[in-house]
Amino acid sequence: MQRLIYLLRHGEVDTSSPRRFLGRTDLSLNDNGVRQARALAGQLQTIPFAAVVASPLQRAVHTAALVSGRPAAAVRTIDALAEIDLGLWEGCTVAEVRQRFPGAYERRGLDLEHVRPEGGESFGDLADRVCPALFGLIRQIAGPLLVVAHAGVNRVLLCRLLCRPVQQVLDLPQDYGAVNILRTGPQGVEVAAVNLIGPLPAPDVIATMNQGDRS
Repeated sequence: MQRLIYLLRHGEVDTSSPRRFLGRTDLSLNDNGVRQARALAGQLQTIPFAAVVASPLQRAVHTAALVSGRPAAAVRTIDALAEIDLGLWEGCTVAEVRQRFPGAYERRGLDLEHVRPEGGESFGDLADRVCPALFGLIRQIAGPLLVVAHAGVNRVLLCRLLCRPVQQVLDLPQDYGAVNILRTGPQGVEVAAVNLIGPLPAPDVIATMNQGDRS
């Protein structure tokens, strides 16, 4: 029997200019992020989620609580769904990384799957911890799932499911408050939709969508 997994990126957070590397920094939703989550709640309120799961970072837990209409204490957090660990790059601008770690930014860009920021994870490392956690969750829980995580987490999951090289991870869009839809079937877990913003398709429509459709 087909089951649906709604894999969300958390709502918007305040960021700086110039951009800084933000992975494990525990930011809260801004006002627009709260509005995004509440808008999704209106669309998903009729789905009887068997479980609501999130990264332990507050921006993901808050989004999950608002979308599901459940208290934050009822959201199941899974450490393996936390955003990528950027090690000593955390909180730095690109210019600061280039100054403090000469050549490292360029090396990482050439090999996203394997090159780690000092003290942190590569995207391959991230995939190796995230994918078993999600697939284990799907095996354990019957019924539709709501999972709220992060851009990096969602991208590596989608790469693996779409059989795309991890080097292409940043090519997959993941907007704040975006919805990716996965479905289970005889062939396992597949991607029905990526980075949906705005009105979501009804569950019966999702059953007929081609893999990786986008709105």
